Amino acid sequence: MNFTHIYSSAIRGATLKGLIMTSPRVSFEFFPPNSLTGSFRLWDTVRVLSNLSPEFISITHGTSGKSLELTSETSKIIKNIHEIDVVPHLTWINSTRNQALKNAKAIFKLGITDLLALRGDDRKETNYANLSDIYSDTLEFIKDLRQLTQGKIRVAAYPEKHPNSVDSEQDIEWLKKKFTAGADEAITQFFFEADTFLRFRDNCEKSGIKNKIIPGILPIHNLEKVKIMASLCGANIPNWVSEAFQKAKRDNRSQLLSTVICSEMCQTLMEEGVEDFHFYTMNSSSPTYEVCKALGLRDNISQMERVA
Repeated sequence: MNFTHIYSSAIRGATLKGLIMTSPRVSFEFFPPNSLTGSFRLWDTVRVLSNLSPEFISITHGTSGKSLELTSETSKIIKNIHEIDVVPHLTWINSTRNQALKNAKAIFKLGITDLLALRGDDRKETNYANLSDIYSDTLEFIKDLRQLTQGKIRVAAYPEKHPNSVDSEQDIEWLKKKFTAGADEAITQFFFEADTFLRFRDNCEKSGIKNKIIPGILPIHNLEKVKIMASLCGANIPNWVSEAFQKAKRDNRSQLLSTVICSEMCQTLMEEGVEDFHFYTMNSSSPTYEVCKALGLRDNISQMERVA
């Protein structure tokens, strides 16, 4: 298989389609750095991708004791330096109601109005004397956040069955309840075939959901790492993708293949009316940047600045 030829064809196709259809709106996810090396990598990635004029940038929230502090600080720096709307992730699972809302208010004090409301990962060791002091589910959390902000509250959606769900119908019903509770938009977990999202979107519409659902896109930067991530969230990696990467790795064409697979999937989604993409960058600019270029996006940095 000649991956260089396929890549060139994909780029030509994206350019031609770009003359007909509007380039998509994009947003990016980053995670706070936990080391000096990680800090340099993050800020370099933010610098490169911010030039693509993203609609917003989301910052993840982990389970460490300093996670909220790192999320808030990272969000503040990006907002102030790059003047881009920032959407911090905010979780409730390891906090009391009061603490979770206090965390939200601390973020709002930074001038940030939008949030991605999530359950979060349970650290297990947390004990509470009174169960009434904690949220029972994300719906309660969203309702309280709605009272605190007029900004957008985004939530997670799952185009493939969530590991803890009975079936996909239950996932859609739960998403519908999130919107009823006050959420505005949803961002999906990543997937690797356009039909996966389109089928999910159609089923959501049939259920009565009218809110925007943004597809989450993960360019495959490292297949083995992505397989681990997929196993944790229920995402399916098709056999043909794994087989293609085995051949591409042998020919030293993995990066090209990643760009082609991801950009062609996004182009298919655009042909079906999708106008927004949320990229899981893994704090690495190159995979996402190459896909965005293939989709017709152009950055606002001059060639002279790039060389410098």
